[in-house]
Amino acid sequence: MSIAALSLRGILLVVMLFGCVAPIGARADGLGNGFVFLDEIDPTIIQDMRYAGSNNFTGKPLPGYRSARCVVKSAVAVALKQVQADLAASHLSLKMFDCYRPIRAVQAMVRWVGDGSIGGDKNYFPRTQKSALIQQGYIASRSGHSTGTVVDLGLVDASASTEAADAVDGNGPCIAGNNARAPNEADMGTSFDCFDPKSATSNGGLTRPQQQYRAALVAAMERHGFANYSREWWHFSFRGGSSGAFDFDIPARPKP
Repeated sequence: MSIAALSLRGILLVVMLFGCVAPIGARADGLGNGFVFLDEIDPTIIQDMRYAGSNNFTGKPLPGYRSARCVVKSAVAVALKQVQADLAASHLSLKMFDCYRPIRAVQAMVRWVGDGSIGGDKNYFPRTQKSALIQQGYIASRSGHSTGTVVDLGLVDASASTEAADAVDGNGPCIAGNNARAPNEADMGTSFDCFDPKSATSNGGLTRPQQQYRAALVAAMERHGFANYSREWWHFSFRGGSSGAFDFDIPARPKP
């Protein structure tokens, strides 16, 4: 057999042995860049990804959310798993509202704010002008969510079922007692994405139980490397985990 034939045979053998092995750092689901599905790291964390559906302030799904699954950087997922373990001792669970957010979704929010012909759901901003939401710090033209290191979340009663957690109870303004909060969600004083001063983490107009729930969430998150955004009790950034922003779609894959 010629040297050329032997060389070709060797190349084919290498392809057969290693051709189907993913490159180092790649994932079978194709996310890459250090991103993971949170439910593959901790399936006990409840997810209600609001921007994948119409239950949000715009009233419709945002671009890039092809599935309602939380995607974050792997270090963030591990830290959230640790938070969940801490909360379990108090019979509480995390509930995710938003995680990685594609840049195109951020841009859609900004366009929504500037479009006077689209009203949105006023229950999310009952005392704030829609046109002022960016200026007042509730919507960002560039969001840390697009890095995969920022999350929006709340607390629920871990003894309730996932099905009950997804059932909306009430349709009043986000600052009211009958706000659109699921039956087993802890009463944090407002519902998620409430663009109102009452959402400030240290707001003085809260009941004692509401203050305690907020304090418990902040304390648990801070213990594992997260910092809270003071205007929004639900918004947390992973310290030291920031990276470049991304604009890939969240894959339309069923849960495992």
